[in-house]
Amino acid sequence: MDTNRKDGESENNCNGPLVSTLPHASFQSSSQSSVSYAAHNVKLNRRDGAGGWSPMVTDQEPWLQVDLREQMEVTAVATQGRYDSLDWVSNYLLLYSDTGRTWKQYRHEDGVGRFVGNVNSEAVVQNKLSHPVRTRFLRFVPLDWNPSGWMGLRVEVYGCSYKSYVADFDGRSSLLYRFNQKSMSTVKDVISLRFKSHQAEGVLLHGEGQRGDYITLELHRGRLDLYLNLDDSRLRFSSGRVAVTVGSLLDDQHWHSVHIERFNKQVNLTVDSHTQHFQTKGEGHSLEVDYELSFGGIPLPGKPGTFLRKNFHGCMENLYYNGINIIDLAKRRKPQIHSVGNVTFSCSQPQLVACTFLSSSSSFLSLPSAASATGGFSVRFQFRTWNPDGLLLSVQLNPEPQRLQLQISNSRLYLTLHSSGAQKSDVSAGHRVSDGLWHSVSLDTRNLQLTLTVDSEPSSTTDLWEQLESRGNFYFGGCPTADCQYLTPAFQGCMRLIFINSQPMNFNHVQQGLLGNYNELQFDTCNIRDRCLPNLCEHGSRCSQTWSSFSCDCSGTGYSGATCHNSIYESSCEAYKLIGSSSGFYSIDPDGSGPLGPTQVYCNMTEEKVWTVLAHNITAAVTVLGSSLHKPHSMTFNYSASAEQLRAIVSGSEQCQQEVVYNCRRSRLFNTKDGSPMSWWLDREGERRSYWGGFLPGVQQCSCSLEENCMDMNYFCNCDADADSWANDTGILSYKDHLPVSQIVIGDTNRTGSQAVYHIGPLRCYGDKSIWNAASFYQESSYLYFPTLQAELASDISFYFKTSAPSGVFLENVGLKDFIRVELSSPSVVTFSFDVGNGPTVLSVKSHLPLNDRQWHYVRAERSVKEASLQVDQLPQRFLEAPADGHLRLRLSSQLFVGGTASQQRGFLGCIRTLTVNGMSFDLEERARMTPGVSSGCPGYCSGSSSLCHNRGRCIEKSNGYVCDCSQSAYGGTTCNQEVSVSFDIESSVTYTFQEPFSVMQNRSLQASSVSTESSRAREDVAFSFVTSQRPAMLLTVSTFSQQYIAVILTKNGHLQIWYHLQTDRSPDMFSPALSNLADGRLHRIRIHRVGKNLYVQIDQDIHTKYTLSSDAELILIRSLTLGKVTRRENFNEDVTQAASKGFIGCLSSVQFNHVAPLKAALTNRGSSLVTIRGPLVQSNCGALAESTSHTLQDQTVTANKDKEQRGNGAQKDLAVIAGVVTAVVFIAVCALAVISRLLYQQRRAQRSSSIKEENRHSMYTDYRTELQLHNSVRDNMKEYYI
Repeated sequence: MDTNRKDGESENNCNGPLVSTLPHASFQSSSQSSVSYAAHNVKLNRRDGAGGWSPMVTDQEPWLQVDLREQMEVTAVATQGRYDSLDWVSNYLLLYSDTGRTWKQYRHEDGVGRFVGNVNSEAVVQNKLSHPVRTRFLRFVPLDWNPSGWMGLRVEVYGCSYKSYVADFDGRSSLLYRFNQKSMSTVKDVISLRFKSHQAEGVLLHGEGQRGDYITLELHRGRLDLYLNLDDSRLRFSSGRVAVTVGSLLDDQHWHSVHIERFNKQVNLTVDSHTQHFQTKGEGHSLEVDYELSFGGIPLPGKPGTFLRKNFHGCMENLYYNGINIIDLAKRRKPQIHSVGNVTFSCSQPQLVACTFLSSSSSFLSLPSAASATGGFSVRFQFRTWNPDGLLLSVQLNPEPQRLQLQISNSRLYLTLHSSGAQKSDVSAGHRVSDGLWHSVSLDTRNLQLTLTVDSEPSSTTDLWEQLESRGNFYFGGCPTADCQYLTPAFQGCMRLIFINSQPMNFNHVQQGLLGNYNELQFDTCNIRDRCLPNLCEHGSRCSQTWSSFSCDCSGTGYSGATCHNSIYESSCEAYKLIGSSSGFYSIDPDGSGPLGPTQVYCNMTEEKVWTVLAHNITAAVTVLGSSLHKPHSMTFNYSASAEQLRAIVSGSEQCQQEVVYNCRRSRLFNTKDGSPMSWWLDREGERRSYWGGFLPGVQQCSCSLEENCMDMNYFCNCDADADSWANDTGILSYKDHLPVSQIVIGDTNRTGSQAVYHIGPLRCYGDKSIWNAASFYQESSYLYFPTLQAELASDISFYFKTSAPSGVFLENVGLKDFIRVELSSPSVVTFSFDVGNGPTVLSVKSHLPLNDRQWHYVRAERSVKEASLQVDQLPQRFLEAPADGHLRLRLSSQLFVGGTASQQRGFLGCIRTLTVNGMSFDLEERARMTPGVSSGCPGYCSGSSSLCHNRGRCIEKSNGYVCDCSQSAYGGTTCNQEVSVSFDIESSVTYTFQEPFSVMQNRSLQASSVSTESSRAREDVAFSFVTSQRPAMLLTVSTFSQQYIAVILTKNGHLQIWYHLQTDRSPDMFSPALSNLADGRLHRIRIHRVGKNLYVQIDQDIHTKYTLSSDAELILIRSLTLGKVTRRENFNEDVTQAASKGFIGCLSSVQFNHVAPLKAALTNRGSSLVTIRGPLVQSNCGALAESTSHTLQDQTVTANKDKEQRGNGAQKDLAVIAGVVTAVVFIAVCALAVISRLLYQQRRAQRSSSIKEENRHSMYTDYRTELQLHNSVRDNMKEYYI
């Protein structure tokens, strides 16, 4: 129960009617149609007068105001139309105020300020407030009404009265609560209060102790900072103190509630509805404060522990410290309370009335000039805004045609004096004035000087040749006349305290039409919002905002999208292989868009199985001596991934294993008398395990016992024979739920001659269970159900489907009113629809070919608070921007239905696989086994995990088998795994001309043409291999019709350079990721991936390197891609021009730019107008040969290293012999391959371009003309798992 409510009024029954008993004087309005439509006729269900209130038809800004006569807690409001009429209000705003002078708009939890009203004149519509407000005045502002009638209102307000204890602090006063003893030590604290202030700084609470403990609560820059330390001597000095910050814009002259709960080191800090949970610094669990706590400030300026030393200036209400009512004690002059300065017990804060400039294009305030006795003029005012640009003030000057203009530009203030012609002089001042805080600005043109002062900064001054006089009106925030329309946008924000020639401007007179003129202004309120509170940017990204929207900076997070929701990395090594990657270090994000971040792994793709390898910190074998059960040896293993990431990787893999190599001499694993373990290891959860091989965790045995080949069959382990000679108990741990090994403990090496050598290998996993997890639906009424989607603020849904049915619902989840649905609405259209409270939103993607063709198709639907998108296969992605200031939260309550709906109608017939929602994979197969009408798996050749087609090749079902469509792959062959290589000489080049502007392929649909460009969707994927000894050399260039270009070159030192020229008015960006010489005659694989400003580069198998571009601009109207020599004159940098003129001599292989494979196009479409070939061009297999040589060397090296790591100290001799043999074999193999490569290369080199005949174009390049005809079907924003 709230201790402040009056007797008998709990939180549950604070819902009494408050309007029905009010006198006529409590009601006011902006206007009334006549006396019978007056404001006092608004009581609910009454027929007084004309049956309600209606304003005049000419009233442009109507409002109805209710005075509750005293501060009340309001929990709900209700509205009704005017009795027996066509007059009602369908939507309205609700404002509240303590004084009836300055107002604040009420907003629901998700920031929506609009209330739903009536649909007829009699039904009562009640709106409960998601958070109650304590106020005296309420104002209803109609927004929409019955189009066939007019506005009509009857209202009721529900709530209750409450006890109010108020203290007023003038900025020089405080209250001291003095303890009965020298110090107060508490393990639990509860502090609560309400405050209002128009200043952004001030100490609300402070206490400290000699031990070093302290607590300080203070306003700083309009936010609330809490400093709390429990017995941590390191934090006694302010330089080491870190605040926990909550809230924003708390200097708005309105009440804000604060609640602090501490138990030991756990703290909850709540301001209004925003809570921070944190743990205190220091070693202690109690807060020890000496002598006193001070409220409202710190009385001694020199007292340590203060930060700003500025006392609170404002009012506090219902201040409780551990159940003690501080203000009540002070009011009754109790001895525990000492008052410093002038503390009064009524809130008499001056009301600083503000106005809000609503529009960035049409808002303005025009005010006349007041007479100045000294010549010249002066203007001063305060403003606050989030916008980095905007016009603050403009005035015409005498003598003509001069004018003075004050504007915000890049968050600084610029004062510009425009004289005749092009002459102008500038004065600048201020830094970060678009930070949402109030800033004071003063402008003075007297005494032949132009002076600009911002806040307390030094003034900026320039001399004038003549005295300036104002001509006409002063225009604040914008300009209405044609000669005043400048490039600067109008001001969006708040202004107050406007003085012209030291005369205050009365906003009441302006509003009543008695002073000046205005447009698109809201008076008596500063309607500013902090759109970054709460922060809706995900994954630790940084939120920034303007007046009307926010944006997220995803730099360095590993995520992209409007709210940084989408991982830029694949979820597994298996997924990397399916898009054509080769072995190497990769960042994987095991839960996609979920909370876990990316982690680095090694992907071994040299075998049929794709292995994910996670190393730990102990790579060498460890020798153990002198350990016993009482003093065992222990070693902890730290992996390159967190425990949560490891758990996700292991659970998502088909199988995992970890090798344990244990060599022993007189060192037992189990006690031979009672069988108790003498050594053990800990699993990933820290549980003790004592089995040393296999996948049967309940069996305390070693591998030799499972394989029945122990050296002494009386024991379960070789080491338990306790022999004087070296023995080996190496095993493979393969029980997934226990992996990886987190610690090993060895306890039997303290006897004479005892010794053990162990080595724990890396964690190795293969398979991705989600990629081929499928279900088949063969009854329209069948479906799979899962728990409700957790998708309030953001959701992404992706899956593959194949069907022959013309329509069907893939997925549906509904709530009371909200819903989300993805369906095949017709044979060629996929629809994504949802409703979060703003009305149904529908996105559709239409394919030019039927989607019910029994082939796999990819769908990805995403919805965030900023936008929604839908992707189908490689068709252009559809985007739709979320409405401004609309509802944000998707509230669902039913189960998630997959393959059907709750009504069992419009069900899907066919197969769905790889269903992932917010990074979580759904096990369709398991649920299908227990569901009638659904079977696990999916029939067909292309429905398994055998990777029939490689490198982005697509598996196409046929009646008697399958074929691989390699049209989207840079590789060829029947399974898209053959390198496509071409030998170039100095004059050779291949130019691929884009048939239509490439930007069309990446453009948003017309349906989403209004999408904000704040979050760039620019994206390129480039991959190729090369062998050359030439330097400098031109590898690849991409140029546009708008003079942009991308160039990849080798410098004269053989270093790789990547050039991006995205903004023609700036210098290009250049990155040099490899400082080694790549012109070394060996095969090198280059991968370049860009998302917005982030550029990721991988060379060979090295880890991806990230770079940041200076711009996130898209390539506009791509003209061509050229490999080798560039003959066309381009606006290149000097280094790029030099490389372009030198061309390329060597081999280029498997070149891919987004969906285009130019080498394949050159070989298979020589007559095409899209491909231009200059100089000799010879098909070669140099890429395949070089790669096979490279793989042989690499694999042998990895094997040798692995063998080396797995041997103990007792096996060094054997290792040397084996290593020698391996080295000899490798050397012979390399020599043989080198000779064969040379012969084959010479043979291919002798062939000329004329030798490539039409009949040689067999199924190796399956229907590549399809690519040329449909090359505008891009899926750059999609992770493709096509088989």
